[in-house]
Order: sequence, then structure tokens, then C-alpha cells
Amino acid sequence: MIGLADIEEARRRIQSALYLSPCGPSHVLGKLTGCNVHLKLENLQMTGSFKERGALNKILTLSPEECAKGVITASAGNHAQGVAYHAASRGISSVICMPVTTPLVKVMATRGHGAEVVLSGNNYDEAYEEALRRRDARGLTLVHPFDDDAIIAGQGTIGLELMEQVVDLDAVVVPIGGGGLIGGIACAVKERNPRVQVFGVQTARVPSMVAALAAGAPTTLPAATSIADGIAVRRAGVQTFALVQRYVDGVVTVDEEEIANAILVMLEREKTLTEGAGAASVAALLNQKLSLAGKKVALIVAGGNIDVNFLARIIERGLVKDGRLVRLRLKLPDHPGVLHKLTGVITQFRANVIKVEHDRTYFGVGLGDTMVDITLETRGQGHIEELLQGLSNEGYPHERLV
Repeated sequence: MIGLADIEEARRRIQSALYLSPCGPSHVLGKLTGCNVHLKLENLQMTGSFKERGALNKILTLSPEECAKGVITASAGNHAQGVAYHAASRGISSVICMPVTTPLVKVMATRGHGAEVVLSGNNYDEAYEEALRRRDARGLTLVHPFDDDAIIAGQGTIGLELMEQVVDLDAVVVPIGGGGLIGGIACAVKERNPRVQVFGVQTARVPSMVAALAAGAPTTLPAATSIADGIAVRRAGVQTFALVQRYVDGVVTVDEEEIANAILVMLEREKTLTEGAGAASVAALLNQKLSLAGKKVALIVAGGNIDVNFLARIIERGLVKDGRLVRLRLKLPDHPGVLHKLTGVITQFRANVIKVEHDRTYFGVGLGDTMVDITLETRGQGHIEELLQGLSNEGYPHERLV
């Protein structure tokens, strides 16, 4: 198990090649959560996430022989970019095994750093098996994405920075995948000041660390997809699990809609782009998964690498959860003026029509009727309730579509 000295040594080793990410106050999130919130913006690193800290620290510990042979890793994207970038900058060849479901932006960025990218498997675990096979076949050095002392120590340098950047810190909230980030941060923070609480956040789709804590050892969960693909790891690490057991005060989960809404809040209110995994800590605080009201809290914004097409879909989901988009289904008589009358009612409640779809064939529609699906822009859940009550009062039976 690593200790504070390992993290301090990692900092001395890597600090000249990394960006000292800011950790400033967020007045917006403070008002929304009742906490004194500070955001540690690791999405501003060169490769868009914290992962390059551990990757660089590991690479700098390799022997000349290991460097000459090259390195290999498996990653859903951010660790891949960190390894590819820092390996290439030191003349080391790299092979990166990525799931076929990896967002295109991460695949292209990794290739852009000069790595040989191999798309294999439907999730991280399957890509990892391919990496092991190629490591053995080609004699490459494995750079594990989380369960490695040098990787964990590198990620832990964030904890050292936090203790210097935020005076009188009460708590740190950290996204968890395999556990390398929270393991390193928790060790650094708790060894510097045991009073500071450290909490982890996982996607409810793949809560591998929650399962490990419940079972008393890492356990493998079924594969599942998540918009927080960077932390959708089916099995927690052995070394990271031991650190979480020793230093972490609790682990909570957030669902897909909560993550989507956090991405939207960060983009719209904080003007900060985060990926799903990067927004997990924000989602936990926004949805009151932790009792931290009135406390000074640092949230780790772990990364910002997200496909723009996927971002558009996430924004739409976030708007739906926030009550700013709603889709209704209504059965109407199919004759002139009916839709005009309906939109007149909608206008009274100041809802904006985004999309209208007619169907005269399906959904059990009788002859002479039409089914209308209408998407509206609204101002929140209260506004939606007012609109629905108004439609009912005007004699329009309706179904709210999720």
C-alpha cells in the first residue's frame, strides 16, 4: 500500500510537466447545495483529465529496457490519452486497447498522440484482457489504469494540491471507477489532515466499489453502459480497495439522469465542460446524496472529454429532468382548427412548441382522430404541472411521455 511519502515523491517527479489545475469557489453550486463549494478542474489538463498524472508518474519510473520495448494499456479513453501523450513525448511507443464503444473523440485524440489504438471488446474489462494478451505476446510493459502503486501515487498529487489550495477544507468528493483517483487523494488528504472527510461517487449502473465494500473484497459486476463511461468499471482494484477501506468515509451512487443534469448545470451555469465521469461528484452534491450542508467541500471535476453528438443527447436528457423539456401525447379530432385551438391553450401558459408529430394510423387511433405528440420548452416542473392542469381544465386528455 502506498503512503504519503510515495505521493510526495510522485509530485516532485511530475509537477514540472503538468498543469496545476485551479480549485476556485463556485457561488452557483454553493447556492444550489447549501455548501461552500470549490471545484478542482482537472478537465483543464493537457489531455482533458486527471489521468495523465498517474500515467506520467508510472512512465517516469520505467527502466531503459522497459522504455525501449514500449508500453501497453487498456482504457475507456482518458488514461489512454495520458499514456499516449506522455509516452510519445519521451520517445516511447504505446499500444492502447479501447472498448469498441469508446466515444470517437477519445479514440481520435489517442491516435493523435501517436499511439497504436486497438478497439477490442464491449467494455473496459474485455479491452483489458486483450491488453494482457498483447503484452505477453510482444513483451510490452503494462501501465494499469488504476491498480498500480505508481498510478495511484500520481493521482494522489491532487490531494496534496487540495490541501494547499483550500484553507480549512471539510470534505472532498471524488468520482470512483477502479479506485485509483480516490485511493491516492484519500491517502494524501487523510495523512495530511485526518479531520477532512473523503467521499466517493459511482454510477449506479456499475457500482463496483460499493459492491466491494459490501462483500469485503473486490467483486465483478455484470457489464452495463453508462454516460459516465470513464468510471463504468466492473471490478474495483485490489490495491485501491485497501486504500478505500482505510481512508474513505463513504461511497454513494448517482443515476444517469442525475449525471446528465450535472453536466447541464456545469455547462450552463459554470461555463465548464465535463464528461459523465467528471460530473459525478457534482451530481452527488446537487442531489443531496451526502450530508454536507454548510461545509467547505471540494469537488473533483475529473475530466472533460466528451463527444459533441453525445453531449447534445445528454443536454436534452438534462433538460427533461430539469423540467425544461416535456413531451405530451394527446388524441384529437382530425379536422381543421383543432391543433390551432390546442396551441392557443399552450400559449396561455407561455410554453414554447419545439416539435409536433401527427399519427393517424397507430396507437389505437380511430378513423376521424389523430394522435399528436408535442414537445414543449418549459420553465421547470412547477410550470409543467400548471400546463397539464390547464389542458385538463380545457378538456384535453393527455399522457406525459418520459
